[in-house]
Amino acid sequence: MTMPRNDQPPTVRQLRLVVEADDYEAAVAFFRDALGLPEQAAYSGGDGARVVILEAGRATLELANPAQKRMIDEVEVGRQVAPRLRIAFEVDDASAVTERLVAAGATEVAPPTVTPWQSLNARLDAPADLHVTVFQELRSQEERAALDGFGTDA
Repeated sequence: MTMPRNDQPPTVRQLRLVVEADDYEAAVAFFRDALGLPEQAAYSGGDGARVVILEAGRATLELANPAQKRMIDEVEVGRQVAPRLRIAFEVDDASAVTERLVAAGATEVAPPTVTPWQSLNARLDAPADLHVTVFQELRSQEERAALDGFGTDA
């Protein structure tokens, strides 16, 4: 595996997940207004074309093999539910955010659950056909790194 050198500038500046939402208004109300993602920009074009770009804090790309995906579903939900792609948002209070999102139209798939990796995770089905995790870190990265099963492949 080739690792980028630390003295090289990153080649990627932003991760942007583009989601087609059949009910655009409901998706915007949910993610911008209920979840609280600030609007960075919005554009419209001919034939009713519309897009909004929402800030979501720091972006990461989490790659999991099939066994890990199954294990996460079992821990967080108790059964296999997630599609191939799942979007996750780190929040300060997973319980309060879950309640707010359910009130805004999400379907709770699993309530906030403490995971072995020391986060409080809830699962929701949200507008735009997205399967969502909201998670609250219960320990720092340094504290988790000392636990069994934590570390890096590097």
